[in-house]
Amino acid sequence: MTSSLLEQLIDALRVLPGVGQKSAQRMAYHLLERERAGGQRLSVALAEAVEKIGHCARCRDFSETPVCATCASASRDAHQLCAVESPADRLAIEQATGYRGLYFVLQGRLSPLDGIGPRELGLDTLAARLAEGEVQELIIATNPTVEGEATAHYLAQLARQHGVRPSRLAHGVPLGGELEYVDRGTLSHAFGSRTEVSE
Repeated sequence: MTSSLLEQLIDALRVLPGVGQKSAQRMAYHLLERERAGGQRLSVALAEAVEKIGHCARCRDFSETPVCATCASASRDAHQLCAVESPADRLAIEQATGYRGLYFVLQGRLSPLDGIGPRELGLDTLAARLAEGEVQELIIATNPTVEGEATAHYLAQLARQHGVRPSRLAHGVPLGGELEYVDRGTLSHAFGSRTEVSE
């Protein structure tokens, strides 16, 4: 027996991260009861995005063109390359910092148990880019998780093999945070990675 259109809609909405059965039901009912025009716009935008958005050949970020606007820009510093796990991480760095270098989006992190190895992260493409000789610093901006740290270690080794200086984002006590409220792992890492106070 085939499922109803409503059931198909609810099931389709569940592909989104963090959306379970109840959330998907609420979204479906909202679209059908109050936002049919919005649902139509969503449908068109989603269909176009899935069809026309691919990956940049240089950095692997989402792009509608073979090379994204960031990689094509002559105003970016090609000597610095920042490796991030996801397009969302790239956007966060772009919006929060004055970084003017280029990016490499891994689209994940090393996770052998999930079948994600160097090939799935495009590290052959990254190695070829480092071998070109233009990049002088690889800024490793993976998340401070077990898989993120393993990925960072692998990236640092890859950079050194190509004569590129690897650097890692600092981790530790958040700005404005109070030590008594910082979790033990973060505090331990921050304490172990302390730096000398300059004059």
